[in-house]
Amino acid sequence: MKSIRTLIVILIVALVGLGLSYLAGMGDERVAGYSVIFVCAAVAFGVNWLVFIPSALARTEKFYDLTGAITYLSVIGVAATLSKPLDLRALVVAALVAVWAIRLGGFLFLRIQKDGFDRRFDEIKTNPLRFLVTWSLQGLWVTLTAACAVMIISNETRLEPGLFFYAGLALWLVGFGIEVIADAQKSAFRKDAANAGRFISSGLWSWSRHPNYVGEIVLWLGIAVMAIPVLNGWQWVAMISPVFVYLLLTRVSGVPLLERRAEQKWGEDPEYRAYCEATPVLFPLGGGDKRDG
Repeated sequence: MKSIRTLIVILIVALVGLGLSYLAGMGDERVAGYSVIFVCAAVAFGVNWLVFIPSALARTEKFYDLTGAITYLSVIGVAATLSKPLDLRALVVAALVAVWAIRLGGFLFLRIQKDGFDRRFDEIKTNPLRFLVTWSLQGLWVTLTAACAVMIISNETRLEPGLFFYAGLALWLVGFGIEVIADAQKSAFRKDAANAGRFISSGLWSWSRHPNYVGEIVLWLGIAVMAIPVLNGWQWVAMISPVFVYLLLTRVSGVPLLERRAEQKWGEDPEYRAYCEATPVLFPLGGGDKRDG
């Protein structure tokens, strides 16, 4: 019974990603009767399911995050190949997503190579079907997160850069900068033996408990803003991208998971309690809180 439920979850995840992509691409039948964004969604799931096979046989999660980065690069590459000629907006967005994917993918891959494991997969990787769910979810993650970027690249509407383009680019640069700096600060903190077993509360981490996620949300919002002038009709479905990123990081796998883990580790530490009370969970728009997340 559990296996059947797991298979249903996998099917639903695939149908959501492919279904929304089909809707966003309605009227754009350029590849064997399918839209570019639908083909990109199929590529996203295909890459993850393909890499799942050797990973499941070896019961390893070491290539999970790297595969995520490769999936983004594959999707953007397919979209660009099927949508030439590209204008400045499309070229810039393709470059931005590629830079982000290479940076984050490399960072996460080196981290897991150093740590040797990812605690999220301790129980999951021993069950092939449950493990497949995570790879399917990564396919959905790429499909929905990159939706606005793919629509910009594949869109037949080509416009000169204007207010939305530059505003979105500014947001992306700010978000990317925050994410990179936050990751660098945490890596440096962990490398210091004196900080073993402690939590970081300096630098960007002094104004947000998860500044890297702030950067992630802002940069994808930037891509969505850049897409606004070229979207029309069903293409507006692609605007699920920034909403999905926000909900994923604040309600599913990002903040809630890390907040629970931090509570288990430092929940009774007076310094950590003071840090939580003074520092917002995410956006630095006010004071901190106690035990939410």
